[in-house]
Amino acid sequence: MTTASATTSVGTAMRLKRVIDPAGVSVICALDHGMTSPTFLEPLADIGARTAEVVAGGANVIMMSKGMIRLAEPAFAPTTSLALLLSASANPADPAPEIVQIAQVEEAARLGADAVVLFTALGGETEAGMLRTLAGIGAECAAMGMPLIAEAEFPTTYAAVEQLKEQYGFEYLRRNVRLCAELGADIVKTNWPGDGDAFARLVEAAAGIPLVLAGGSRLGDRELLARMEAATAAGGIGCSVGRNIFMHRSPEAITRALSRVIRERWSADKAYDELQDRAQEDTP
Repeated sequence: MTTASATTSVGTAMRLKRVIDPAGVSVICALDHGMTSPTFLEPLADIGARTAEVVAGGANVIMMSKGMIRLAEPAFAPTTSLALLLSASANPADPAPEIVQIAQVEEAARLGADAVVLFTALGGETEAGMLRTLAGIGAECAAMGMPLIAEAEFPTTYAAVEQLKEQYGFEYLRRNVRLCAELGADIVKTNWPGDGDAFARLVEAAAGIPLVLAGGSRLGDRELLARMEAATAAGGIGCSVGRNIFMHRSPEAITRALSRVIRERWSADKAYDELQDRAQEDTP
């Protein structure tokens, strides 16, 4: 007789096949910033259009809130996975935001999600509560056969990673990555630590748990692609990019460029040149 634990592990494995594609990579577009940004980001006004663009560009996972999936569902392709955000910053303008859970694992399953996402902030008075929440969500996900993506990031994602690295240090990221892996994450998302060698150390800290690179604050296209190339070479399996996609002049084109680098192992320079050529073709 099939045990409950065996059934749920099969559920997790089946969902992970959609979150991590047959090439062993994950190209995630984060369209959840309406809950975390201190200001409204205008491109998100048409969530259906943004979803359609990134799906056309090759994203295989879309991260969004439970409210927006109701509007964006028609833009999903049959092979596109939904990752539902379960936490948000209660005060995104604060350097040390309190993280609050705003959805349940059961809701994610009911909405057809293939993974749930939990932001993890360390340090200060809120750390113990955040770790309890992460452990609890991890247990619920394991019980329901739902993969967990843990965002092991700096406390705020609305500043340049260079500034945040100087403020918090590399060891902040490394400790966060390891804690998320220890507490049961199936995929860990983290910030750019400064160079490929440092990212390789984060991959090592994850101890075999797949690591994806966050896009972070707005970057030039060449720098974004170069970071993704270095992270992939260092053992990362993909990306989770929001503002650098949906605030781009062509969300579809930059998603395709990222997919070229991550999935097809193009060089950043080659992907950037193609991106520029497409931009010229699109200019009236």
